[in-house]
Amino acid sequence: MIASWRPLVWTYDCVKMVQESFDDMHIQLFSGPDQIKPAENYTTCDPAGCVQLRIPDSGKALETIPPKSVPSFIKRIVDEFPNHPALGRKINGKWETITYTQYLNYIKTCAKAFIQVGLEPRHSVCIIGFNSIEWFVADLAAIFAGGIAVGIYTTNSPEACQHCAEVSRANIIVVEDDQQLQKILSIKANLPKLKTIVQYTGEPKHHGVLSWDKLMEIGKARSDDLLNERLSNIASNECCTLVFTSGTVGNPKAVMLSHDNLTWDAMAIAERIRPGRGCESLISYLPLSHVAAQVVDIYLVVYMGGTTYFADKNALKGSLINTLQEVQPTKFLGVPRVYEKIYEKMQEVAAQNGFIKKTIATWAKQQTLRHHLALISGENSKSWSYSIASSLIFKKVKQALGLSRCTYFCSAAAPLATDIKKYFLSIDMPIMECFGMSEASGAHTIAIESATNLNTIGMTIPGMKTKIFNPDEEGQGELLMMGRHVFMGYLNDIEKTNEVIDEEGWLHTGDLGKVDEKGFVYITGRLKEIIITSGGENVPPVPIEQHVKKELPALSNVFLVGDKRKFLSLLVTLKTEVDSETGAPNDSLIHSVQSWLQGLGVAAKTVTEVLETGPDQRILDALQAGIDRVNKKATSNAQRIQKVAILPADFSLATGELGPTMKVKRRVVEQKYKEIIDKMYAA
Repeated sequence: MIASWRPLVWTYDCVKMVQESFDDMHIQLFSGPDQIKPAENYTTCDPAGCVQLRIPDSGKALETIPPKSVPSFIKRIVDEFPNHPALGRKINGKWETITYTQYLNYIKTCAKAFIQVGLEPRHSVCIIGFNSIEWFVADLAAIFAGGIAVGIYTTNSPEACQHCAEVSRANIIVVEDDQQLQKILSIKANLPKLKTIVQYTGEPKHHGVLSWDKLMEIGKARSDDLLNERLSNIASNECCTLVFTSGTVGNPKAVMLSHDNLTWDAMAIAERIRPGRGCESLISYLPLSHVAAQVVDIYLVVYMGGTTYFADKNALKGSLINTLQEVQPTKFLGVPRVYEKIYEKMQEVAAQNGFIKKTIATWAKQQTLRHHLALISGENSKSWSYSIASSLIFKKVKQALGLSRCTYFCSAAAPLATDIKKYFLSIDMPIMECFGMSEASGAHTIAIESATNLNTIGMTIPGMKTKIFNPDEEGQGELLMMGRHVFMGYLNDIEKTNEVIDEEGWLHTGDLGKVDEKGFVYITGRLKEIIITSGGENVPPVPIEQHVKKELPALSNVFLVGDKRKFLSLLVTLKTEVDSETGAPNDSLIHSVQSWLQGLGVAAKTVTEVLETGPDQRILDALQAGIDRVNKKATSNAQRIQKVAILPADFSLATGELGPTMKVKRRVVEQKYKEIIDKMYAA
């Protein structure tokens, strides 16, 4: 039986006492799924291992709240909102929802089926496909059945899929369609622990692969006995989910997250943003193999008693706007590239406006930006001019974007440029940044407008701790984290685990940052991405890249080069149209870039035409003028950009330069354009 949630305070001493007296009593007194099994350390790399929970002996209620397993976390909200819509998807042009009661029954049916078709305790179910009800259900069912849920990026090669399945000891792999199925079939012979493959859309064409409907039939035919037995053996301090890192150096590492990691992080996030109960809605479209999407789309929404609606698989190729307009979510999580694309599209539309519309829009944006900057400064400035701009102009803008009901806009996964933030402030859409990592179960800091500024990633979430390691004279050093959200360890890799979690229990992020006197946290660079010139100068690339993009709006991506080189150079891409089916950039420049070129006296309409002229000296002069403006802000000569090259195509997920969360893969770009880079330094 799944226990109901009760808001009790569970101190560290209580937990320790339970652990010490567990051998004889835990079956009778603390039989799962909220039990805490005995553990000697805060970390483990064993898939069957358990950890001590980082619950302090005193502190705020949030810090000492009782550990909650995933099954109990789900059951609590079902008891509170049994008939409230939990998940929504579009079928044959109409939105359909399932309630929380149906959601739980769906999970239990799937869990029983997983047990029947071969899921062993502490082994995994790997899932590869776009966001869907089936993805959520398979993930949670694996956990209910005492297994480990593992998301695999849809862009993974068969070899990368094999690595994930091997490391996690996959008994079951759930695929979306035949395209993903073919990857698994090509490596199936190399996976001796794999027992079952399930395809959740369409009818499998390959013998031996179960359809989703067949899987559900298997689950419905089984009693609850084996499932209840598995639930009774679950513990809040054991692994329930693996999240694989990006693997920029070597194979991806498997981040072990416990039940308490995920459920507590979701509660802590909710404590920070204060959502409504039973009234919030979000859209799921970011890759669920990424921890941010999981903790928000699955766990935070469940904690709020909200509804998750699924976008279609072309969301990041342009169809997201359609889903936004139909669903009108109350909260929205995006990566910087999503906000940049919205910004670019709105700039395109604004360029077509006549003089009167432009004049009104300029006035409205000025009033709105002034209002939000005043709020950030702690002033109350709700003037009549802001009220008019907000209600008569930007209300319509937000309706057109599908964001008229949205009360919180969040950006995650990478830094969002300050000028983009200012633009959205000026149209009455303040975007707040949050910061975290897979090893921290998702979020560690979150910004809210009433207590933030344009450069910070917000304040540390209550119940968590931040420290700066080896700060310099300006207070800048490596950002360290501590709290119940810190992961268990890297699966089967004690060496890497000990590299990132020190003896005191602090998680080393690899990010450079600082904390000001008010508690605002700032990211100033990344240790592994720091460019070290041949002269020994340390150069953080991201701030420089953002400054260049601000000075030269025609550029889509800016990539700083200079590691072990005598000087810095830039690779840049121009903004182009995107293929709606593949998501790959095409050769045609967007309208605003064509207009910029026409202003220079260049008639080019494609990247090919730009490059076939050399490129034109007038284009190079315009780029250099923008770079010169950036160079004036450089803190040293070593941080000045000396050369620039225009690349033949923009970066994209489809062509491999961007990762699933739209961050640039620096090593991929360096390898792909090695010849161009070498040519810049040949002289």
